[in-house]
Amino acid sequence: MSYICSPYMIIYNLRNMKKTGIYAASMLFITAAMGLQAQEKVLTVEVSNTWKEAKNYEPVVLNLDELNPGFKVKSAFIMDGATEIPSQIDDLNGDGHADELAFLIDVEAKEKRTLTVTLSAKESDKRYPPQVHAQMMLSDKKKKYPRIQSLTVPGESDVYNCLHHHGPAFESELVGYRIYFDKRQTVDTYGKSRKGLELAETLFYPTDEHKAKGYGDDVLWVGSTCGGGTLKGWDNDKPAPIIPTLRTECIRAYGPLRTVVDVIDTDWNYQGSTLTMTTRYILYGGHRDVRVEVSFKEALKDETFCAGVINVKDSENYSDHKGLIGCWGSDWPAGANDTIGRKIETVGLAVCIPNQYVKEEQPVTDNLAYTVGAKGKKGLTYYLSFASLRESFGFKNAQEWFAYMKQWKKELEHPCKVEVKK
Repeated sequence: MSYICSPYMIIYNLRNMKKTGIYAASMLFITAAMGLQAQEKVLTVEVSNTWKEAKNYEPVVLNLDELNPGFKVKSAFIMDGATEIPSQIDDLNGDGHADELAFLIDVEAKEKRTLTVTLSAKESDKRYPPQVHAQMMLSDKKKKYPRIQSLTVPGESDVYNCLHHHGPAFESELVGYRIYFDKRQTVDTYGKSRKGLELAETLFYPTDEHKAKGYGDDVLWVGSTCGGGTLKGWDNDKPAPIIPTLRTECIRAYGPLRTVVDVIDTDWNYQGSTLTMTTRYILYGGHRDVRVEVSFKEALKDETFCAGVINVKDSENYSDHKGLIGCWGSDWPAGANDTIGRKIETVGLAVCIPNQYVKEEQPVTDNLAYTVGAKGKKGLTYYLSFASLRESFGFKNAQEWFAYMKQWKKELEHPCKVEVKK
C-alpha cells in the first residue's frame, strides 16, 4: 500500500505534537521544501507557425520580467515532449539579473508546438554545444591579446588600433562579423569556406597555416561606407560619422545560441538633438543574418539616419524600393593598395528595413542605402545579411543571392506566434 502526503497534511499532524526537537526539525524541513517549490516556475509555451512555409532556427525570446517568476532566474529547462531544447538566459543591461530567455526551434508550415518551460532560481551546470562565438580583446605586441568584455572611451578618443581586430567580433557557423571601434562604427565581414566556429583560432586574421587548412578570412573593404549593413548619421546627402561624448562597445552575451553586442553612444549632438543611442547586434546559431535593434533614451523628433551597405566595385545591385537593398560584387578585401597575400573576394550584402522606418531610397553612390527615421518612437529594428563566394555551402552568383534576399524578407515578415500559458 502507498500513500501520498502533502506538506499541508504533515503540518496538520505536527500541530497535534508537542514542540519537541523532532517537531522543530520537521518544520524546518517542510519550510525548506516549500521554499524550493517556490523557486521554480513551470509554464506552457505555444509556438505557432501560421505561414505556408517551414521556419528553421526560429528564434523565440521570452521576457523574464513579463513571466513574473517571483525570484531571480538563474537557469531554465525547455522540453518539447520528451526532447530537450537548448536555451540560454541573458543579462542584457548588466544589472546582475537575467532579462531574457532565448531558444531556437524548427516549426513546420501551419504547425503549432507546445513546450514546457521550467524557470529555476538554482544555477545549472548543464552546457550546450556552442552554435556561436564572440570575442573582444586588446591589441598586444606579445600576442597574448587579453580578453575584455566592455570598453568605454571619450567619443573622439582613437582606440581603433588599441583593440585586436578593431572591436568586438562574433560568428555563427556560417559567417563572422566585427564592429569597428571608432566614429564609423562600421560592420565588417568574415567569410568562411566551410561551416564551423573558427574565430577563437584565427582571431579574424588567419595565418598561412590556417588558410592552408581551409579557414576563412576578412572578405570586405569598407572604408567610410556603410560596409556590411551599418546605421550611420546623415549629412549633406551622405553617411555621417557618429561622435558622442562617450562611446561604449561591449559583449552582452557569448552564446551558446546567440551573441549580443552593444554599441552605446552617449550624448551624441545630432541634428539639434542630444541623443543616447544603443545599437544592439544579435546573431543566432544557424543564421547568417543579424537582427539590429537601435534604441534611444528619449523619443525621436524627426532626426534622419541612414542604413545600407557598401556598393561593392562593379557589383550587381537589387532593391525592392521598400526597405530591401543589396548587392553582389568583387573587390580586394583590404583595398587596392594592400593586395600582398590576398585575393579578390566576392560577396553578397543586404539590409532589410521595415517599410515603416524608410524615408527615401538614396541614389546609388558609394553606398546602397535608405534614409530612415522613427519620429515619436524610441527606436527601430532592421536586419543585415551577408554571404561570400568562398562558401562551399552558399551562393554562387548574384541571381542566387537576390533570390535569397527576397525569401529572407518574406521569412522576416512571417515570425512565429508565441503564447505563454501561465
